[in-house]
Amino acid sequence: MEVSLLIYSHISIILMDFYVTLYFAFSLFLFCADRRTDSWPLVYSPVPVGCIFLCYLFIIWLGPKLMANRQPVNLKPVLIVYNFAMVCLSAYMFYEFTASSWLARYSLLCQPVDYSDSPLAMRMARVCWWFYFSKVIELSDTIFFILRKKNSQLTFLHVYHHATMIFNWWAGVKYVAGGQSFLIGQINSLVHVVMYLYYGLAAFGPGMLKYLWWKRHLTSLQLLQFFIITIHTTYNLFADCNFPDSMNMVVLAYSLSLIALFSNFYYHSYLAKKKAKKTQ
Repeated sequence: MEVSLLIYSHISIILMDFYVTLYFAFSLFLFCADRRTDSWPLVYSPVPVGCIFLCYLFIIWLGPKLMANRQPVNLKPVLIVYNFAMVCLSAYMFYEFTASSWLARYSLLCQPVDYSDSPLAMRMARVCWWFYFSKVIELSDTIFFILRKKNSQLTFLHVYHHATMIFNWWAGVKYVAGGQSFLIGQINSLVHVVMYLYYGLAAFGPGMLKYLWWKRHLTSLQLLQFFIITIHTTYNLFADCNFPDSMNMVVLAYSLSLIALFSNFYYHSYLAKKKAKKTQ
């Protein structure tokens, strides 16, 4: 009896210690957050974005099975509207990132986050949220592939890139809505103007292909942005700058992973095929 009570006592202490640790960890999680963005949609808790992520993976698993014995869905009008809407949204975000950083006299070398409620600080925070939300919208790219039975497009690179960006920018808006992270949104928005312009034109059909000779350069443009972000983040990681090193390390690791994946895609899509043609 005494042994049982002793065991239960130890278990109770362990559970209480775990609860206290969890409580303080959660308090720190909330305390370190940017209070300005807490009330904004999909920001306060990671649960909604986590649910979106799980639904996304479920659709990727179930979608191709449901479409297996069905004809591809004709989405031409939808794709034209969607892609050009994304061009407009990306152009708007690029303008906002550029204008806000310019007016606030941002430094490219070291720029801490301005957590104040000043008009420029809030303007930057808002465009960071729109950039985050645009990554949620971009999950539609995958759904369109499934409905059109373009399952070959559902590569690890595609799924990894789309699924992880929503978490990265949830954390960005939650903790560092502004500061030097603006450069990531600025460059990526510009790249997406070009990318969705290509997709929008391609959606018109085969007749547009002769005007889309620059497809190969899209991957080069993607790689260029990752190299710029990697160099920028590496500098800030070792510089004496009042910006969280934890965020810099996440961005650096993520950028390097994308460089590896996009380089592999570029090699197999263009260089390997070119070598194969020469040997024939």
